[in-house]
Amino acid sequence: MTGTGTARGGSVAEVFWVFLRLGLTSFGGPVAHLAYFREAFVERRRWLTDAAYADLVALCQFLPGPGSSQVGMVIGLRRAGPAGLLAAWVAFTLPSAILLVAFAYGVAAFGDVADAGWLHGVKAAAVAVVAQAVIQMARTLTPDLKRIVIAAVGVAVLLVVASPVAQVGVIVLGGLIGWLWLRADQPETVRDLARVSHRSGIVALVLFAVLLVSLPILVALTNDPTLRLADIFYRTGALVFGGGHVVLPLLEAQTVQAGLVDADTFLAGYGAAQAVPGPLFTFSAYLGASMESGPSGVLGASIALVAVFLPAGLLVVGVLPFWDRLRQAPTARRVVMGVNAAVVGILAAALYDPVITQGIISWGTLAVAVAVFVSQWWGRVPIWLAVVAAGVLGQLLL
Repeated sequence: MTGTGTARGGSVAEVFWVFLRLGLTSFGGPVAHLAYFREAFVERRRWLTDAAYADLVALCQFLPGPGSSQVGMVIGLRRAGPAGLLAAWVAFTLPSAILLVAFAYGVAAFGDVADAGWLHGVKAAAVAVVAQAVIQMARTLTPDLKRIVIAAVGVAVLLVVASPVAQVGVIVLGGLIGWLWLRADQPETVRDLARVSHRSGIVALVLFAVLLVSLPILVALTNDPTLRLADIFYRTGALVFGGGHVVLPLLEAQTVQAGLVDADTFLAGYGAAQAVPGPLFTFSAYLGASMESGPSGVLGASIALVAVFLPAGLLVVGVLPFWDRLRQAPTARRVVMGVNAAVVGILAAALYDPVITQGIISWGTLAVAVAVFVSQWWGRVPIWLAVVAAGVLGQLLL
């Protein structure tokens, strides 16, 4: 079996439309996004194998920034080159960014959505989606007792210590156990997975570092509000591990405590961000549009949105060419096997908290989750349709 399959020769338009559909329907946060991606690109379209997908997930868990968006970028890159990466990011990010900017302008009167029935419905659907992803990935990545033990250790650690630092620690521990305890399997033939040269990777890494160092210096020298806005969100995207909710305290410190965004405005936008599909990092667009000084509105939103995701794109382009070669070495394969087993543990722990703890809050939400699971496991209903149906059921019944 090869890891390339039908991945080559795809069009940018194809990548855009697939990710746009995901951007419109992928509720539930980064763990759910990974499950949606697996269903779309491993099971349904077979753009890559389960093992290749797991390798990408493991790699992106190591990197700072929005992990699920980075996985999407790599899939777009793999399918249609650099333009595919851009198409995947734009299509997956744009729906939630537009909704949040509209909310910042007051165009969309969402109100308090925390108890909205449709939101409870889509959160329940996310439980079913993530559960299936965990089951399928466990079959592939923990096929023996040793790797089941690694996954179980990861679950136990994360249920006791739930933090991004603990997640990174579990991955490192899984890799160490894999190196010392596992026997290397035969690696898949995954050639030119990144479709990026080593020279381009080095350029991307250098650019990442140059921007990280130079932006705060330029802000200090010029006091330019546009550069300040770019610096705030670039540093956030470059330095935060864990993605999702982990980015919120850093953004609050950089905007509210700096007097750039009112505290009530921040909290209102945070509530709205829970109710939209796609990556939570698009909350940056809302904050950029809400700035009380310097660029705001659409311009501020655009600067903030590009700046917070730019480090993620540069890092995956920079690291992938070296990851492709490294993963083929026997020692590296043992590490990757351990890491992949640890990723199953991370997803299983996340299935419980926050996916189940936030998604199953009543017998009604449990019924919706079971219905979506059955529709996917036996009925093969398109996942986007199942999520939409769950939202409608939630609005009517919950």
